[in-house]
Amino acid sequence: MLEIEDWRRTRLAAPEAAHFTVDADRRIVVVRFGKRVSFPEIKDYVQKLLAHPLFRPNYSEIVDLSNVEELQLDAEQFIKLADEVDPFSVEAKRAFVVHNSVQAHAARMHKALRTQRDFTIFHSLDEAERWISK
Repeated sequence: MLEIEDWRRTRLAAPEAAHFTVDADRRIVVVRFGKRVSFPEIKDYVQKLLAHPLFRPNYSEIVDLSNVEELQLDAEQFIKLADEVDPFSVEAKRAFVVHNSVQAHAARMHKALRTQRDFTIFHSLDEAERWISK
């Protein structure tokens, strides 16, 4: 079972990569992105997630963008991510954790392009987990 404290300890593990955990018991995926986020890095995360034997598209997701300093995505890539790459169903609950305006912009763009119903932006991992767990 995913423990939030264990997840926090992974923060500094690999600052340039995306690391995720699938908790099938709680039906949740938690992904933490490093300092730089680009289209290829997001696609790599999605490919690994799709290959994970426990992943299901209707699971909830917490996307932790709080370490992101550089966002290398243009408008066309945002659209492609929403239309072609995103592996989650539109019914899945999605929580994004952000600490600055660049991170918040990325989360809002994804929400707008996915027309996600249960999608909220938070400023802490604790808030996101409480909302997802409801």
